[in-house]
Amino acid sequence: MSSSQPRSVLIVGAGLAGSLLAIYLARQGCKVLVCERRDDPRRAGYTGGRSINLALSARGLWGLAGVGLDRHVLDHDAIPMPGRMAHPPSINAPLAFQPYSKDPRDAINSVSRGGLNITLLNAAEREPNVTIRFGLRCTDVDLDRNSAIFETSTGQFVHESADLIAGADGAYSPVRYRLQKNDRFDYSQTYLQHGYKELCIPAGPNAAHAIEKNALHIWPRGGSMMIALPNRDGSFTCTLFWPFQGDHSFEALEGALADRRRAAAPNDPLPQPTDAERQAVVGFFSRHYPDAVPLMPTLADDFFANPTGSLVTVRCSPWRHVNRDGTAVVILGDAAHAIVPFYGQGMNCAFEDCRALAELLAARGLTDLDDTLAEFERIRKPNADAIADMALDNFVEMRDKVGRAEFLYRKRVEQAIHDLFPDRVFPQYNLVSFSTVPYTEARRRGRELDQFLDRIIPQLPMSAAPAMPDADWRARVHAIAESEWRKQPA
Repeated sequence: MSSSQPRSVLIVGAGLAGSLLAIYLARQGCKVLVCERRDDPRRAGYTGGRSINLALSARGLWGLAGVGLDRHVLDHDAIPMPGRMAHPPSINAPLAFQPYSKDPRDAINSVSRGGLNITLLNAAEREPNVTIRFGLRCTDVDLDRNSAIFETSTGQFVHESADLIAGADGAYSPVRYRLQKNDRFDYSQTYLQHGYKELCIPAGPNAAHAIEKNALHIWPRGGSMMIALPNRDGSFTCTLFWPFQGDHSFEALEGALADRRRAAAPNDPLPQPTDAERQAVVGFFSRHYPDAVPLMPTLADDFFANPTGSLVTVRCSPWRHVNRDGTAVVILGDAAHAIVPFYGQGMNCAFEDCRALAELLAARGLTDLDDTLAEFERIRKPNADAIADMALDNFVEMRDKVGRAEFLYRKRVEQAIHDLFPDRVFPQYNLVSFSTVPYTEARRRGRELDQFLDRIIPQLPMSAAPAMPDADWRARVHAIAESEWRKQPA
């Protein structure tokens, strides 16, 4: 290690990105202090109700591989999901399994946010250069002194300084909020008109999974949907993605209770749902998610007990502030680029950030930290913007399209072309989830393939396609694709 590398690093946030970054920088010889506002989840228990289960894929595994944790997480925390299972509105209609790739070995991996966080915290604390302190809420950052101010649970204030402060403190980052006060700091946040709420399908007898274990289950209902991801204990974490208002909305089912709770006096007992309100929830799910209701014995309790969260996209720049003495502040992960969860890439993108930043610091140290952090942002911000756009687009696909026959047929053609021309055609989903091709390139190539499919599909009408792809149909796909490519300019 060169003497120019950071002697001390303060990481604000001991979540997934903060814990992983601590491991990277400690192994480079830095003295790392991690401060977290929550209590230690290994002692207090992981706080549920707002945590969407995570889909770990190639980019996140690449980030974990840099510190040798990829195999451990796959073996101990993950369940592979090679495709999604679409549940129709009618209980009598068949389920539709939609593989994510022509290669059955390609899979995203369901992991528990809490379980993975604990794995990373344990790994970080095994590093001799890492100290993690819990119960410290960051209230401000003194940029001139390169120090962060924390409030303890007893109301005391603590100042911590470091050569490098890294804000890995989430979508509502206090570190980013301080940077926002700088001149010429660009910032935007955009909320969906949809929120989310967690529910649960418990494990069956002998910890058996009640529905297909190796799939991301989805109930697409037009402007809304429910998904379910498997857990290793046999349960499924379900998440509703509903509009806040409207017929199929959170307000429709919980609005009356919310009004009563807002009207209650501060010292009054919190109003509870009535039997009629509980029955209304079960009745609503029986109409729209009929095959799920028998699997959810605590449906009404979970619906009213678990909070409804918001879905935000954050874009900002610059991600850094560098002082004349060479000390600096940088943000990464959700603090720099929070995205909606519909491509399963928030954690994966953050883990890419961690490895990219660590490798730049390892190569350059503090020789010119302004240049190093500028390079980090130059590499990562366009890709963060690209996956933010693709995640928003994928929400429309998941809630509106996956149950439509024409969409399934388009995917069949796409996968056939990918199979017939494996060195030439890569669907956008494959590039995002099963490769580390930059997100910007994945988006560009995905758009090009969409335009190509728009020319091919009219020549392969769904009405004339066999129920299952056969040799004649594949030969026709091959011939049409070759013909279309010949028409393109060199």
